Amino acid sequence: MDCIFCAIVAGAAEASFVHQDDDVVAFMDLNPVTPGHLLVIPRSHAVGLADLDEFAGAAVWRVAHRLGRVVRHEGVNLFLADGAAAGQEVFHVHLHVVPRYEGDGFKLVVQPGRPTRAELDEMAASIRAALP
Repeated sequence: MDCIFCAIVAGAAEASFVHQDDDVVAFMDLNPVTPGHLLVIPRSHAVGLADLDEFAGAAVWRVAHRLGRVVRHEGVNLFLADGAAAGQEVFHVHLHVVPRYEGDGFKLVVQPGRPTRAELDEMAASIRAALP
């Protein structure tokens, strides 16, 4: 199989599972940011959000929410990278559940500068107009 996550779902590759149901599986990340870092994926292959059925997406988030409450220590991040430009490395939708600890060193960097309210309003209108 070309997709390692599909291989995991099919039982052709190893994983340390924490959750399995008809729609979603969750397992330990091989390269954890912090101890307890999990990946939550749909069983069905979807490269990115554009390919992901909304019901499957809701199931992924529902499981991640439940697991996030369990692994949360001092905080938790839920992170989904969609596309290479966003840092996606495995092209099967996956939601990271990352337990956070004071001083763990993990950072999400925000670019400096803020858009004006007019710029934000313009972006919001453009997004609304593109909705199906």
